[in-house]
Amino acid sequence: MDLDITLLIVLALIIIAFAVLFTFVPVMLWISAWAAGVRLGIFQLVGMRLRRVIPARVVNPLIKAVKAGLDLSTNKLEGHYLAGGNVDRVVNALIAAQRANIDLSFERCAAIDLAGRDVLEAVQMSVNPKVIETPFIAGVAMDGIEVKAKARITVRANIDRLVGGAGEDTVIARVGEGIVSTIGSAGDHKEVLENPDMISQTVLTKGLDAGTAFEILSIDIADIDIGKNIGAELQTDQAEADKKIAQAKAEERRAMAVAQEQEMKARVEEMRAKVVEAEAEVPLAMSEALRSGNIGVMDYMNYKNIMADTDMRDSIGKATGDGEEEDDSSGNY
Repeated sequence: MDLDITLLIVLALIIIAFAVLFTFVPVMLWISAWAAGVRLGIFQLVGMRLRRVIPARVVNPLIKAVKAGLDLSTNKLEGHYLAGGNVDRVVNALIAAQRANIDLSFERCAAIDLAGRDVLEAVQMSVNPKVIETPFIAGVAMDGIEVKAKARITVRANIDRLVGGAGEDTVIARVGEGIVSTIGSAGDHKEVLENPDMISQTVLTKGLDAGTAFEILSIDIADIDIGKNIGAELQTDQAEADKKIAQAKAEERRAMAVAQEQEMKARVEEMRAKVVEAEAEVPLAMSEALRSGNIGVMDYMNYKNIMADTDMRDSIGKATGDGEEEDDSSGNY
């Protein structure tokens, strides 16, 4: 009875030991590597576990590389994994580069991957160029007509400039600048419509791929269209602005004229007041003259008669004038 219990305990301990061994030591991965011709020691896999490296992330790409004929070591792949790189993508890129006869070392490939670029896509783009389509880019010819053009840029990845080279946005911006410059230098918008290839030829000669991660193979104008008459709009806006300025100046002159008119009316009223004031002094002067004997009573009476005669004539003249106006008005009817 005790012997059976002991055997069961020993068997359980053996099962636990094998479970721990197969959990901590990737035995199946080690067997797969040996079957593929990759000579790895079991303790190398244990060391990867201790260095917090997932063995499958290193061993499977290594098996793929050996089968493709690449000479890679475990230390390089493990170091790239610890640096935060994608080992499987790097190995795929190296295999693609080897098949396409592209000279690409592991160090450069790893540097491109650590720089944040998709190295496999870059290698594929070196073999199969990529087409980048720009949005409609507007330029204004010398005659004031807006011309819109859309370009397709055929680029090929430049492996040597992938690290530190500018991306697609820079290429699109430079091509857009070249399109605007070419349209702007055209004397007539019809020249651009008749020869759209002048845009691509001018842009290609400027070497826009300098400092970028791409090599521009061709620039083709996909579509071209006519936009607004910018020159006419600018002239219209200028005329409207000139009209507002003229209106403002005219309003200023009118305000000055009104102010001058009011000033003249005020001066007229001022003069009338002075006349009334002067007329008020006449009786005082006459009374003073009577007291001083400068004029006699008969002189004063003659003065009064002359004033009465003058008033009578004014009354007759006004009455005669009113009658003539009535006759004229009745004649008009």
